[in-house]
Amino acid sequence: MKRLSPWFLVAPATLLVMVCLIFPVGSTLAATFMDAKGWLAPYTSFFNSGFRRTVLYRTIEISLITTVISVVLGFIAAYVVAHMPGRLKSIMIIAAVFPLLTGVVVRSFAWLILLGKNGILNSALLSLGIISEPLTMLYTEGAVIAAMVYLFVPLMILTLAGVLEGIPKDVIEAASSLGATPFAAFRQVILPLAMPGLIVGAVLVFTGSFTSYATPQLLGGEKQMMMGTFLYQRAMVTFDWTGASTIAAIMVAVTIVIVVLMTRLARRLNPVAA
Repeated sequence: MKRLSPWFLVAPATLLVMVCLIFPVGSTLAATFMDAKGWLAPYTSFFNSGFRRTVLYRTIEISLITTVISVVLGFIAAYVVAHMPGRLKSIMIIAAVFPLLTGVVVRSFAWLILLGKNGILNSALLSLGIISEPLTMLYTEGAVIAAMVYLFVPLMILTLAGVLEGIPKDVIEAASSLGATPFAAFRQVILPLAMPGLIVGAVLVFTGSFTSYATPQLLGGEKQMMMGTFLYQRAMVTFDWTGASTIAAIMVAVTIVIVVLMTRLARRLNPVAA
């Protein structure tokens, strides 16, 4: 009986995950292989469409760019925060968390106010005489990337701050005493030790960007459609549930492949993290 007691403890949570996650996802994926035209017909139709391939490539591109920028900015900010005095560090952590307290839609609308033709940025540029007419900044790939970075950099900071804070200062001082330059100490000591946090943060940012809906819909529109908005369109506008399930399956597959590649690349570049 004692051997079975751990199984009884995990059974409710396991059942909940199966009912709320595994079964729905499994049903969605299974629906894509039950088309009357053939079990791979939905996928063939997707990849034979130039428009759909463009949406997929655009989503991967924007997600990867967002991830790279968020990793760089998040690492710099987290490194600065990790080396601040205790009280100031707490204030900066709160400042980093504060944007996460508001909804994604609210933060995306803030970018509409900033980047619109009558928005704050255009008004400032016009008043300074830098431009003679308002720039078109909304519904561009740059607007989507900027908003995505704004959304996910706080998450990256929170992921890395604790990791960087946990790196002993003695290790860095020892590298310096052995003749390592600041750049060499960063590349050979700090970066390898921070790689686990970088991997986790990069995965979180990429998956969040790749599956995002509200931000691409508000700031990208039809011109910069991404997989999340395309999925919503197929399911709720055209009621093409097989097409929507196919998009969802492709998103799951691409996310898994990219995450595995990112993890392997990071470990190859820094064997210490493996």
